[in-house]
Amino acid sequence: MTDTPSNNDATSPLSLFERYLSLWVLLCILAGLVLGSLLPDTFQSLAALEYGSVNFVVAVLIWFMVYPMMVSVDFTSLKHIHERPKGLVITLVVNWLIKPFTMAALGVLFFEVIFADLIDPANASQYIAGMILLGAAPCTAMVFVWSQMTRGDATYTLVQVSLNDVIMIFAFAPLVALLLGVTDISVPWVTLLLSVLLYVIIPLVAGAWTRMRLISKAGPGAQGEAQVARFTARIKPLSVLGLLATVVLLFGFQGPIILAQPLLIALIAVPLLIQSYGIFAISYAAAYSWHVPFNIAAPCALIGTSNFFELAVAVAISLFGLNSGAALVTVVGVLVEVPVMLSLVAFANRTSHWFPTTETAHKSRALSSKKGTV
Repeated sequence: MTDTPSNNDATSPLSLFERYLSLWVLLCILAGLVLGSLLPDTFQSLAALEYGSVNFVVAVLIWFMVYPMMVSVDFTSLKHIHERPKGLVITLVVNWLIKPFTMAALGVLFFEVIFADLIDPANASQYIAGMILLGAAPCTAMVFVWSQMTRGDATYTLVQVSLNDVIMIFAFAPLVALLLGVTDISVPWVTLLLSVLLYVIIPLVAGAWTRMRLISKAGPGAQGEAQVARFTARIKPLSVLGLLATVVLLFGFQGPIILAQPLLIALIAVPLLIQSYGIFAISYAAAYSWHVPFNIAAPCALIGTSNFFELAVAVAISLFGLNSGAALVTVVGVLVEVPVMLSLVAFANRTSHWFPTTETAHKSRALSSKKGTV
């Protein structure tokens, strides 16, 4: 590929804080439970600050989470969409034709069958809904980190993220509505579409506008990308702080339910773990069978595995409320995702020798094999 952008360089490897994000999430869960027990009136007052099922406090925190990620998305990278098509085909098929449906199926299997005796039937549909929201929201920003940690192709990663964001604008709401309908959950279309507008379209437009302004001031090419990198580095803490504050709020609201069922988080984590490792296996095996080079195979499998949990959290709150089981599942998704993805990055790096280094290398080996049989 030519003209490889520097966006991947703009996203440094995981910092110490990000590497232990699951630990911070766990500490915020405990803080939320304690504060929710000590200050129930305060949390009820915060919960009351809403309109049309959208809580204003959580909405601001979600925008803090999402906006810095959207600044990193470069839609001009879509001009490279015709290059390296195999990885794109794998991740698009996995993200939009496999993953949402397997997530819904696992939700039904575990919460209505396997865990039926351990979970209140009235809450089972909420947990399934949370699974669906996670499955229908493919990852956006953290993909840059996972790709860099496996020395993935920068342009491919940028194209995939940009294409996913475009598809998400049009496909997320109908896909969620379809799967919620299949599982007999009432679909509030107005709230669902409002959530897509608030948490996908508006941050995406704001991020694109910010990126354009930064590049226009610094100039095109490497200077513009460096300016974007400096800006995103400055505002990146807002994203993490927004996530952690949201976790504190959610578990403050959910405190009585969780304290009454301490094994609930572990039960929710089981199907999420199976889904994550299963989807990675499907994507990685497809890339191996199709002889995709490692610098495309690794990020394409990781992109398919990771979730846009910020969007899932926001939509779960909007659709079902702060105290809902759906919101709880999406937050558990945050807790599970980081250690899972780090383990998969390590596995991918250990198995890089399974894949050709380039498309040319695979073709050369295939040609040599044919000559050897003549």
